[in-house]
Amino acid sequence: MSNFLLIAALAVVAIWAAYRTIRRARRGGGCCGERESAVARVRAKDRDRSHYPYQATLTIGGMTCENCARRVENALNGLDGVWAKVDIGSHRAAVRTKTPPDENALCEAVRQAGYVVTQIDL
Repeated sequence: MSNFLLIAALAVVAIWAAYRTIRRARRGGGCCGERESAVARVRAKDRDRSHYPYQATLTIGGMTCENCARRVENALNGLDGVWAKVDIGSHRAAVRTKTPPDENALCEAVRQAGYVVTQIDL
């Protein structure tokens, strides 16, 4: 009888752990999205590099995970004429634009996403 109770208890723990793992995978994770759905990636509509003659590098503060980087990248790619790629390791965003970069618009987009631009290299 005690073996049965032990096996039943282990089964309950295993089912609970599997449920929690699946739930986290579906709902997102990380520091800024633990209780939210995972953020879908927004891509620039035009990805021909020759259409983006201007470049800027933004150093961004406050990013700690891939979900953070995706939020910043989505905010920048949501701007007209902007194609951005964010690297969480260096806390930088490589931004290509079709027109000369508007520093205020870039900083505001990042701020609206919940982060701060600490440096801009044009």
